[in-house]
Amino acid sequence: MDWNSESIDRLRALWAEGLSTAEIGRRMGISKNAVVGKAHRLNLPARPSPIRREAVPRVAVPRPAAPRIPLGREALPRETPRPAAPVIRRPAPMVAAAPAPVVTPQPTAVVRSFPRAGARTCCWPIGEPGTADFRFCTAESLGGKPYCAEHAALAYVKARDRREDAA
Repeated sequence: MDWNSESIDRLRALWAEGLSTAEIGRRMGISKNAVVGKAHRLNLPARPSPIRREAVPRVAVPRPAAPRIPLGREALPRETPRPAAPVIRRPAPMVAAAPAPVVTPQPTAVVRSFPRAGARTCCWPIGEPGTADFRFCTAESLGGKPYCAEHAALAYVKARDRREDAA
């Protein structure tokens, strides 16, 4: 983009209107980054961040600390079940032969270390993490890639293909 005095004046006017950099770029037929760069070089006044919202103060809610999990493979056992839910016992009625209430065990989540057996197995996740049926595809991986042929086709997409999908 050649910045002549006419385009600089137009940039200053649109900037003074308070338009976003993307909108200024659309109106001038240039990229948002070109607008940001030129505004910086012209020392135009900074805009308030759209991310910061100082009008409403947030109330901090204390959260319980997450359990720390060591990163090394040897630090975690293959499967670490959660402790069973506490059994709630109710006082028995005054009848002598009343059976005790039966409590069914709750399903426990399973925490597994990364189960990739070697550098030649696919590590594509299958299922919902944290559930008992969560696992990884263990088919033979492509050379130099962490996935098998089927999952590599999903994971690696050419940049040109993505731009065509977006259009």
